[in-house]
Amino acid sequence: MNDEAELYLQRAENELVTAQILFDISSSSILQKEQFKLEKDFTFYSAVISHSYYCIFYSAKAILIKDGVRTEAPEVHKKTIAIFEERLVETGKLDVELLKIYKKMIVRAEELLGIFSREKGKRGEFTYQKLPQANREPAKKSLDNALFFFKNINKIIRK
Repeated sequence: MNDEAELYLQRAENELVTAQILFDISSSSILQKEQFKLEKDFTFYSAVISHSYYCIFYSAKAILIKDGVRTEAPEVHKKTIAIFEERLVETGKLDVELLKIYKKMIVRAEELLGIFSREKGKRGEFTYQKLPQANREPAKKSLDNALFFFKNINKIIRK
């Protein structure tokens, strides 16, 4: 595998683990008080959403690099999602790879693209506009989406 793609996959996994840890800490006042000695309850759900998005983003960058495509600033997020759609979804290339893994169409590329698009929007909405306490359910969904996206991209890259 391409070393750069491997580095992006490792970064994606790190973001996923960070999101899971922050979700667990946010969901447990006992953990907050006993393990981290926090004097009051905190929530880090906005950060869970953000780290979940970055897991998806770096997973997408990894598969694009494996395909020989690099995206860079400015507007690296916008470019990455556009090229992910153009090169891997619209061409059917990602569906073929997913089909090889699952032997039937359990996951379609459009589903991964939808997750990527929704999480990009949610990252902005919940990071900048909502109170952290209100973000538990969206954070859980983001975490689930990141795990699903990472797992599928990881299987394709490492096959």
